[in-house]
Amino acid sequence: MARFRHCPHHSQHQRKEHPCSVPLDSTRPRRRPIAPWSASAPPKSPKLSHQLGLSEEDTVRALCRLERHGLVAQASARPGRWLAAPAAVALSALVNRQRHELQRAEVAAALLAEEYRAEAAESPVHDLVEVVQGTSAVAHRFLQLQLGAVDEVCALVTGSSVAVTGLDNHAEQQAADRGVLYRVVLEREVLAGPHGVTELSAALERNEQVRVVHQVPTKLVIADRTTAMVPLTRRRSAPSAPVVHASGLLESLVGLFEAVWRQALPLRLDGTGAPEEVADGPGHADLLILSLLLAGLTDASVAKQLDLGLRTVQRRVRRLMELAGASTRLQLGWQAYARGWA
Repeated sequence: MARFRHCPHHSQHQRKEHPCSVPLDSTRPRRRPIAPWSASAPPKSPKLSHQLGLSEEDTVRALCRLERHGLVAQASARPGRWLAAPAAVALSALVNRQRHELQRAEVAAALLAEEYRAEAAESPVHDLVEVVQGTSAVAHRFLQLQLGAVDEVCALVTGSSVAVTGLDNHAEQQAADRGVLYRVVLEREVLAGPHGVTELSAALERNEQVRVVHQVPTKLVIADRTTAMVPLTRRRSAPSAPVVHASGLLESLVGLFEAVWRQALPLRLDGTGAPEEVADGPGHADLLILSLLLAGLTDASVAKQLDLGLRTVQRRVRRLMELAGASTRLQLGWQAYARGWA
């Protein structure tokens, strides 16, 4: 048995913390040492209050708290008196319970961490492709993609509108005003429509890059190369469109746009305001650079011969490769021969 005892050998300011001390009350962080209680005379709470220098109310509250933890118990044979439980038994039970709760917390934390890593490593399939259905929903998402764009919007435009016409696309003007670059490929049927020239004129006034081909493979809009939208159903069905996020499918759609863009011809308005296709071929300076490269000169030598900057030469070579659809200079040489540039 043990008892709580005030040590008479130390003053209030010189009292040292006993290594076996336990908290008496959560509102009072003071601790008192555990010392042997007399089994024949277990103390009452008033006596403990006097020994500990606490009020009787605080002492009873502390004893009740210790009783809940199994550290003390009221003496059945002597009402109002308290007995201390064997420390080895009572404290071992508390330590084991806390250890078990800590182990459960560690397991739960490990499971949560594993779930987080799995979610962060690979997005679910339903997060990569979202299907939007209905004319209103398709129109809303089409405008939303443009309003959310930061750098660039790429689009393939067919002659028939699914949910939003060119005149109703107010998001295009707002995005362009924010500095978003538009690259648009039209099929010739668009220009033959009643508002084709009007829409083209407005796009060119917004400094959009517009090109034309005979026919585009599908409607398509890509925002910042991170999100794309394509039609899913035929014209007679209710409009629906998948919105594709970062994935291999998105990369394929970006590649499709770039392939059509390279084949298309730039558009501009002539002096009468009519659309005019511009042959996007190499100029005289480009052909001269190409001929010197084919003759075996390096970029630096070409720049010196033509009194140009090295970066200017390299930029023109990259443009020639883009025009020819070549990814290497070897392919550029072959395409130059096939196209009659050299």
